[in-house]
Amino acid sequence: MTIALCVDLDRTLIRTDSLIEGVLAIVKRRPQDLARLPLWLARGRAAFKAEIARRADLNPASLPYDEAVLELVRAARAAGRPAWLVTAADERTAEAVARHLGLFDGTISSMGGENLKGEAKARRLVERFGEKGFDYAGDSAADLPVWRHARRALVFGTESLARKAAGLAKIERHVVRRGANGRTILDAARVYQWIKNVLIFVPLLAAHRAGDGAALGQTLVAFLAFGLCASSVYIVNDLLDLAADRAHPRKRHRPFASGTLSLGLGLALAPLLLAGAAALCAMLPQAFGLALAAYYAATLAYSFVFKHYVLVDIFTLAGLYTARIVAGAVAAAVPLSFWLLLFSMFLFLSLAALKRYGELDALGRESQSHATSRGYFVQDLAILQTLGASAGFIAVLVLAL
Repeated sequence: MTIALCVDLDRTLIRTDSLIEGVLAIVKRRPQDLARLPLWLARGRAAFKAEIARRADLNPASLPYDEAVLELVRAARAAGRPAWLVTAADERTAEAVARHLGLFDGTISSMGGENLKGEAKARRLVERFGEKGFDYAGDSAADLPVWRHARRALVFGTESLARKAAGLAKIERHVVRRGANGRTILDAARVYQWIKNVLIFVPLLAAHRAGDGAALGQTLVAFLAFGLCASSVYIVNDLLDLAADRAHPRKRHRPFASGTLSLGLGLALAPLLLAGAAALCAMLPQAFGLALAAYYAATLAYSFVFKHYVLVDIFTLAGLYTARIVAGAVAAAVPLSFWLLLFSMFLFLSLAALKRYGELDALGRESQSHATSRGYFVQDLAILQTLGASAGFIAVLVLAL
């Protein structure tokens, strides 16, 4: 009897969770549907998955596949073994992935109100292939009931999971996947970009009050609060931009886009970081909290709407940089110069145009015509060049005046 190779989808064949990807895709497209998620879930997990799969319409080509697992499937097919995609994901998602890869003989997935996970998946596989009639590749504790009935286990997970699986089936292969580490989390939070928040100190320095211990302390707290808030925004932005980031030559290596960090962790980190920023705001003037709330709202509006419109996105970016200067003045309780604000706005507009110009220029060199998820085309390079140069000259003029 030929032993079938059965492969799990989420966090095994793909280094992400298709259900969470679907939810994020829906929320990005129609944020108002966020309130409907609990209603869909109340109908059961299988019905919830079916609703998400139907509405999200994920592109299987954009998913981060694990090359090691793909090689296993290719080797099984070359040896004449049948390969099946077996997943708790909805049948629409499973079939879309199978069609895209063209490597599987069939799919077994959640459908008809049945959530195919754990014991339910084990029963279905035994019915289809018989006891010990299949090898199974999985990644989580939910796969332990399946390995109990499998001939061999292929474990893509921690050492602890492999030890548990070894007590149920012979381990054919174990690929260690460790949990998130501190460095990867810091990369996802983009702590290295906190350098932008140094702008918060500009009003204090411009007012010649750098030696004022109380004002300096307030500004330091504001710096930390802005950093935590910005990191929360970065994570939300990355979660909403998964498909676009994966199509980008550099951004595809980001922790969430590449699958290095789980999407569930990102959903937990974003509100946690925001809560930390809110706690620090309690130590600062109320006006600073309002300024930070306005900044957060503007960044969310940028992520959902403004980033998709030509020029509107760079004007928003310039405003967000200038908002740091406003927040710094409020935190240190120093007067804010109109000339400083005017200079800042034009300077940051020039830099934002330069950033977008550089991205478009790189796409043009790779023979791509437009920026994914944005409204820019390579033909817009001249507009960006003109706007960036003009804004830069005006910033110099304002400084001179």
